[in-house]
Parts: sequence; C-alpha cells; structure tokens
Amino acid sequence: MALRNSERRLHVISRKTRLRAGQRRLIRGTNHGEFKILIRDRRRLWAGGALLVVAAPLLAGLIVRSRRQGAAGGGALPVATVERRDFVRTLRIHGVIEAIKFHAVAAPRLSGQGGTPMIITRLIPAGARVQPGDLLAEFDRQAQTKNYLDRETEYRDRVEQIRKKKAEETADKVRDERELKEAEHAVEKAALDVKRNEILSRIDAEKNAQSLEEAQARLEQVRRTLRLRQSVVAAEVRILEIQRERDLAAMQNAQRNSERMVIRSPLAGLVVLSTIFKSNGPGEVQEGDEVRPGVPFLQVVDPQSMQVRARVNQVDALSLQAGQKTIVRLDAYPDVVLPGRVHQVAAIALGGSFSDKIRTFPVLFTIEGSDLRTMPDLSAAVDVELDRVPGALVAPRDAVTEESGRHFLRIRSGSGFDKTPVTLGLASENEVVVQSGAPEGAVVLRGRPAAGGAS
Repeated sequence: MALRNSERRLHVISRKTRLRAGQRRLIRGTNHGEFKILIRDRRRLWAGGALLVVAAPLLAGLIVRSRRQGAAGGGALPVATVERRDFVRTLRIHGVIEAIKFHAVAAPRLSGQGGTPMIITRLIPAGARVQPGDLLAEFDRQAQTKNYLDRETEYRDRVEQIRKKKAEETADKVRDERELKEAEHAVEKAALDVKRNEILSRIDAEKNAQSLEEAQARLEQVRRTLRLRQSVVAAEVRILEIQRERDLAAMQNAQRNSERMVIRSPLAGLVVLSTIFKSNGPGEVQEGDEVRPGVPFLQVVDPQSMQVRARVNQVDALSLQAGQKTIVRLDAYPDVVLPGRVHQVAAIALGGSFSDKIRTFPVLFTIEGSDLRTMPDLSAAVDVELDRVPGALVAPRDAVTEESGRHFLRIRSGSGFDKTPVTLGLASENEVVVQSGAPEGAVVLRGRPAAGGAS
C-alpha cells in the first residue's frame, strides 16, 4: 500500500513538472509584451469567475424572496369583489345600420334620350343637413336648355302658321260665299226667264231652259267646290295643329328635362353619398363626375329613424323575441351607445354563405335614440337583453371552480383564501349569479387555482 501511494505521488509530481516545463517553453516562445497580455487576460478571467460565484447565490436568494412576498401578499393576485346589482345576460349580434325613412337620389332619366352619361356641376357635401327644397345636385343643363329654346322656336313658328292659314281660310271663305251668291242669283234669274217662255218663241224658250240647267249645274259645282275647299283647309289646319301640339310636347319635355337636372331634397335629413363605379374604379361621387341615368349616387336619410339589420344563426334565433331591449354600439364610434328593441325576427331562415346546412335568420333592431354619427352602412354591435335578475349577488365567472359537480369560490380569509361551496344561478359569458354561500362584498380569487394553492 505504501509503495502504491509513493508511485501515485511521483506520477502527480512528474505531471506537474511536465506542465510547468510546457509553460516555460510557451513563455520562451513569446516576447515580453505578449507575456504581459497573457498574464493580464488570465487575471481578468479569474476575477470574473470569482465574482460570478459570489453573485449567483445572492441573485437566487432575491428571486426566491420576491416570489414568496408575492405569494404572501394579496394585492398582486387577481381578485374581485362579489357585488349586489342587477344581473343582465345578453347576446351580442353584429349587423349593419340602415335608414328606415330615406330618399334615394338617382341620376334623372330624360325623355327622348338614351343612356348618355350626365356631368354633375354642383353637389352637396356628405354629412350636410338639408331641409325640404334644398339643392342636392345639379347636372349640366346646357344641352337641355338649347333643346328647349329650339323647341320653343318651332312651337311659336307653328302657331304663326296656323294663324296665317286661318286668315287665308277666312279670306277664301268670303270669296267662296260671294261666288255662291252669284251662282244662286244666276239660277234665280234663269228661273225667271223660263217663266216668260209662254210669250217667247220656241227657240228662246229652249235657250232659257238651257240657261237654267247651266245655272243650276254651276250652283251645284260651286257648292261642291266650296265643301271640298273647306275640307282641305280644315285638314291643313288640323295638320298644323298636330304639329303644334307635337312641338309643344317636345318643348315641355325639354323644359321638364331641364328641371330634372336640378335635384332638390323632398325631406329633412342628412346627406349620405353613395359609391359609384368610375373609370378609375369605385368611389364616392364628386363634382365633375359622369353618372348614367338611373344610377343612385346619394341618399337623404332621417337620423331620427334608423335600424340595424343582422343575420342570426339558428341557435341564437331561438332566444330572440320582438320587443326585447337592446343596446346598440357603433364600431366606428365606441362612445356612441343607443337604446333599442328587437323589431322583427324572420320566420324563414336563409342559407349560409359557405353551406346551406348552416341557416341564419334575418333580424331587425330599431334604434330608439339618435345621434348625428349614426350613418347607414356603418357596422354595429347589438347587445340583446335575454335575462335580468334585479338585486342579485354577482361574481366573475372565472372565479368559480368546479369539483365533482359542486361549485366553489376562493374567498379571502386573513392572509389566504378559503375554498367555499356556493350555489349558482344564471350565468353569462363573464359573470354568474351567486344564490348562496358567499356574502356581499366578499373578495374572491380569480383564475384557476395553482397546485398547492388556496384551500
């Protein structure tokens, strides 16, 4: 045994000797400056290692101490207070606001013209409040005004032609009446001559009889000619009158077209500009844009009568009934909160967007309040009041734990929390009614209990 120990000592001594010899050889191979740098780096390395060894236990102690203080103090834990107030269970539904009373304004359809686009020269800004009769928009009326003036000129010219034709008819009628009188007088004279045939020769008597026949034929011809001439004149006048009526209708159409180019509000309300398709893509209408006839480009809505249209899934629709109270919130304006009610629930469901197996029911919610920021096409969230328990003890739902079908609340007791069995009532997504087991004002621990936590 002594021999083995001596051999081990000799082996260690020889190993240390070899290491020192190697260090001396390394030092001999370096100059004086490199040797100093080597010694300094080695000292720094030893000093850093010593500092780390000393600081590690201190840092670990501080971490453990802070954790123990946080566990012992109740202020750092998530807690809540059991309050006595009205418990309300709601159902949130998302929809879009639309106006109940509104007037859609479209580009006018002009008489006698096709679908030629019209240029907007004046347009009321969006959000402006208007009264009945206020100007909303005006289109370029130059072509319609020129058309009206041309039709008016043609109408006046036609009226003058009719007046001239009637004057000529009056003059011709006087001449025809004179000619008729002459023919009648000739017949009367020939009839008197025939009466003297008894005292005249046979030849003269035959001449008188022939003159009478000629006079009668002449009278009949004059009468027939007069009737034909009157018919022709009446037809010509009627033609002119028809042309005059047509020109008058064209003039009135041009006038109405010109008046249609100016659009005024029929009711008091708020102006909402619509999105139209332009040459560079969809956008709100502006002055100078071309709009085709019949295309709606703005609305005048009554902000006092608005509603929310939504689609509710088939499960939630069973909880909705007409008359239920609601609270409407605008997504764009979170500070706007308006009361309302469920107005109508559709009796027939509609197919879903992705599958016909998922059915939704259209629902309308009336908004009983009013706000100028309530505009059509804004998204809104509607909270429907399903149940209300007045004066109930309410606790957060995440403070309730369940074990073996029983419910517990972790209620503060001194510096810790005691697990107390409670009886629960109605529950919502965030709150629950405590029927018994917890007093009013009790401080309860929220969240799931940790292993080895409160008992």
